Amino acid sequence: MRVVLDPNVLISALISPQGPAAEILAAWVVERFEIVVSEKLLAELDDVLARPKFRRWVAESDSLQFVAVLAQSATVVGDPPAPAGLSPDPDDDYLIALAETAGADCLVSGDRHLTELVDPSPPILTPREFLDTLPHAG
Repeated sequence: MRVVLDPNVLISALISPQGPAAEILAAWVVERFEIVVSEKLLAELDDVLARPKFRRWVAESDSLQFVAVLAQSATVVGDPPAPAGLSPDPDDDYLIALAETAGADCLVSGDRHLTELVDPSPPILTPREFLDTLPHAG
């Protein structure tokens, strides 16, 4: 299963060791699914994690290592052109385009601008919805 994780899900997993986002990351570590990223997604993740407000949860060196591990271990694909108007938030359009062109089975996000879209392709799931659909290990 190929999945694009919104940077907000990745950040939640990093700063909170419990909860759905952390469970998703743990499932990826044991290869229950494949994460697809792009340079733009990694750059956004790096930029957000570099903000001083995140120092209370995660050291800068840990943030840098987290992004580096994703760049090394996830499937990195080229950034597709993102047509405007795919979502109410223009900054999210690239995530939908990435999921579609990468052949992802779904996009996982905690962003209501994305999760409330009607009949997106591929489907956009909340972290909990994704965990509920993820085949059990075994």
